[in-house]
Amino acid sequence: MSWFVLVISGVLEAVWATALGRSEGFTRLVPSVTFAAALLASMAGLAWAMRTLPVGTSYAVWVGIGATLTVAYAMASGEESVSALKVLLLVGLVGCVTGLKLLH
Repeated sequence: MSWFVLVISGVLEAVWATALGRSEGFTRLVPSVTFAAALLASMAGLAWAMRTLPVGTSYAVWVGIGATLTVAYAMASGEESVSALKVLLLVGLVGCVTGLKLLH
């Protein structure tokens, strides 16, 4: 169950990071509220997962999921350019996160 919560928390990290960018310095209400709600839920889930999972592994997986999904969404929405090297590096990041899970 801890791994499931950690993965969901990583997804929520991508939500709050994207919402933060769209909040335009907290001047737009909906992205600002989305940021706050997703941030609280993401941190709470990370904290809960760390009760039974190692801190370093939990944090690396959480950041890896969040960073990968944030960049992937930005590329899919056209906000960030797509290149074969970026995609390859994201695949490598996902591979590293998966390896941390498998080693635990």
